Amino acid sequence: QVQLVESGGGLVQAGGSLRLSCAASGRSPNRYYMGWFRQPPGKEREFVTAISWSVDNARYADSVKGRFAISRDRATNMVYLQMNSLKPEDTAVYYCAADDTSSFVAVDYWGQGTQVTVSS
Repeated sequence: QVQLVESGGGLVQAGGSLRLSCAASGRSPNRYYMGWFRQPPGKEREFVTAISWSVDNARYADSVKGRFAISRDRATNMVYLQMNSLKPEDTAVYYCAADDTSSFVAVDYWGQGTQVTVSS
């Protein structure tokens, strides 16, 4: 079992920045690929970004490329999502995810989510 706990959400004005954190704990969390998803109001959950613990091979959804950056700290089992130049359409509940493959087709573990609201 792996536990994921997100923090860092909140209300920010358009153009601002937020940094989300995800604390991973439990059984060998650093054997999983780590990612962030989001679910905008009234919409399906969607992929945002993912990274492996061992290789700097992050990938991003087109909608966030150049504005968001994922990083991880192997020593503390923390994963971060730096979000810059935020737009109102980035408003969503953001979820940390862990998957044993890089595809994230069937996510193994989810966090509880953290709300991000971007005002115009």
